[in-house]
Amino acid sequence: MSEANAGKALTVQVEGSSFARIPIRTRVVMPGDDLDEFVREYATDVVRDGDLLFVTEKIVAITQGRSYLVEDIKPRKLAFFLSKYVTRTPYGIGLGMPETMEMALRECGTLRILFAAAVSAVTKLFGRKGDFYRIAGDKARAIDGPTSGTIPPYNKAVVLGPERPREVAEHLKALLGGVPEVAVVDINDLGGNILGSTLDKAGEKQLVAILKDNPLGQGHQSTPLGVVRAV
Repeated sequence: MSEANAGKALTVQVEGSSFARIPIRTRVVMPGDDLDEFVREYATDVVRDGDLLFVTEKIVAITQGRSYLVEDIKPRKLAFFLSKYVTRTPYGIGLGMPETMEMALRECGTLRILFAAAVSAVTKLFGRKGDFYRIAGDKARAIDGPTSGTIPPYNKAVVLGPERPREVAEHLKALLGGVPEVAVVDINDLGGNILGSTLDKAGEKQLVAILKDNPLGQGHQSTPLGVVRAV
């Protein structure tokens, strides 16, 4: 069994059961790479019957051509304005820079982002958080901006969320002979979200609990794939 990433436990207890979260170390995924070939290369010899393969949304999006160099994004004035009011965290810049906000406006639509920002501004006054992303949706939440801890060349890029993540999960399960369940996940050190999977709702809820401490790490680990295995 593989080793856990630094600072992460290999096994976790959830609902009275123990699960191993096995990170799969890979090369850096580049635009133009084929996701099927990448998964075959690194996951085929790892997964077993009964496993769940989880795939980061970032590598799915990159292989779909949804990665953009910051220097190639030209933010509009509205993006500069709105980004000033986004709280940045140590775990990711989110929409707190004009370039990521610009991509959110393109992905989600200007009216939706404006409505989300307006509602969030009001509800924050009453101590309520999270309304912006609840309204803007998964597409806004999944946008990754550049950080110093990101593997090059993505330390200078904005990566959007993946398209059709549930279809991707179903395709990868078939690709691997139907052996593992598959989930496309957006997990960071603040929490997680299942963008698409071959699981039912209860299974997705359990998976979020299993992965809540982000076992694949946030920086230079180069482990964009992982396996959940009951132990």
